[in-house]
Amino acid sequence: MEQLGQDFKENCIYRIEESIRMLRICKEFTTSDLFWLRPNDAANSIGNLLLHLCGNMKQYVLSGLGEKPDIRKRDDEFRQDLFSKPDEVWEYFFITCNQVIQEIENATPIQLSSKKNVQGFHLSGLGMVLHAVEHLSYHTGQIAWIIKANLNCDLGFYAGIDLNIKNESKAC
Repeated sequence: MEQLGQDFKENCIYRIEESIRMLRICKEFTTSDLFWLRPNDAANSIGNLLLHLCGNMKQYVLSGLGEKPDIRKRDDEFRQDLFSKPDEVWEYFFITCNQVIQEIENATPIQLSSKKNVQGFHLSGLGMVLHAVEHLSYHTGQIAWIIKANLNCDLGFYAGIDLNIKNESKAC
């Protein structure tokens, strides 16, 4: 069972690192004007999505799993006046991701199996990590879409990789 927990942690960290890799590519394409662009009141900017991801990952992984105080101010994640420069937000995001990865790496089997209330949901540590991973992936896709829609460009996430390779199958 312990190996299963270790495998879960490694796969979740892999998925987080994949999103980070893609977002580093997105950063290279993101102009200052595009960073805070909100096409309408119902949409979020790249900057706000990054701040939102930081708040969410801190609440679920650092506080929920890692038992640190929950200091999240969710409404602030959707403001544009907290950081003056996009580079500050990107740095804050990447630092937060590194903290989250460390917390997952260091999580004990008890932390992964214990249930707690996080943001009003009753989840195990596994559920908290899974939520953070899928939430990061979801908003990574939104950020990529914002860039593609506004710049009409291919981000090249999988450049040089043949994505048409078939899965191996075992003979019956």
